[in-house]
Amino acid sequence: MDEKKVMLSGIQPSGDLHLGNYLGAIKNWVDRTEEFDNYYFMADMHTITVRQNPADLRRRTLEQLAQYIACGLDPEKNTLFIQSHVHQHAELGWVLQCYTMFGELSRMTQFKDKSAKHKENINGGLFTYPSLMAADILLYQPDFVPVGEDQKQHCELTRDVAQRFNSIYGDVFKIPEPYIPKAGARVMGLTAPDSKMSKSMPEGCVFLMEKPEDIQRKFKRAITDSDTENCVHYDPANKPGVANLMSIYSAVTGRSYEAIEQEFAGCGYGKFKPAVGDAVVECLRPIREEATRILADKAYLENVYKAGAEKASYVANKTLRKVYKKIGFVAR
Repeated sequence: MDEKKVMLSGIQPSGDLHLGNYLGAIKNWVDRTEEFDNYYFMADMHTITVRQNPADLRRRTLEQLAQYIACGLDPEKNTLFIQSHVHQHAELGWVLQCYTMFGELSRMTQFKDKSAKHKENINGGLFTYPSLMAADILLYQPDFVPVGEDQKQHCELTRDVAQRFNSIYGDVFKIPEPYIPKAGARVMGLTAPDSKMSKSMPEGCVFLMEKPEDIQRKFKRAITDSDTENCVHYDPANKPGVANLMSIYSAVTGRSYEAIEQEFAGCGYGKFKPAVGDAVVECLRPIREEATRILADKAYLENVYKAGAEKASYVANKTLRKVYKKIGFVAR
């Protein structure tokens, strides 16, 4: 039997998971369970480039793991782990800093964005974290890394660093390919349909664990457009708010844009927006209920992350030992 291709991805527990994370990433991860050998982690080491409340970070990390499972990521079929539990990430991260050029790091758009937002805390980690991200990826010798538009630059840097290292020391790292999901919904903010849904704009962001009444309230207040037609029609250029709501409705119901236009023909936004809210509430209800149940079972959750870290460490260590030998470190 052919070995499965390896896929890896992670999300920072710097805030609660939201609808954009689910429809744009996690739902696709679930669909790929049988196809790939998958590694999914809570990227807690990346979160501390920005100051975190320690208790909140611990809580969010465990909640994120519970939500991964509740969304359908079976820990028996996917390796789920917490980044800081696998020490090889930090160790390879340092090595790769020494093979990443200063100019490459200074061109990273996320460094520029975060520096502008956190002027009081422009730390070294904020500058060098793409090297840690490269280590996150290369440790597991993945074939593919799922990337959105905002992560393409990091994937390209990872490939450049891996090729640079290989050109010096031989065939050490597999060069991963970016994996562009076929049907991942790009979910925009309900109050700012020109920007991706983000926890930094909570009024336009729907969280997976949010109460149904709060979700419904946000959809009723969602921005549509200012035209006088008040008709449900898919036109991203001229009606971005309506197009975003249609995209969300399509993703959670499986209906085409044409079917949605027919369903709400002549109804106006007053009926359409609450219908989208209802559909999202029903989509998220089983996730919220299952995540709540899992969080109450602390022993189960601990078993999952310990088993995940053990498997991830075993795979990561094989790569790290190879790297250490190549660069001349004395074997332990």
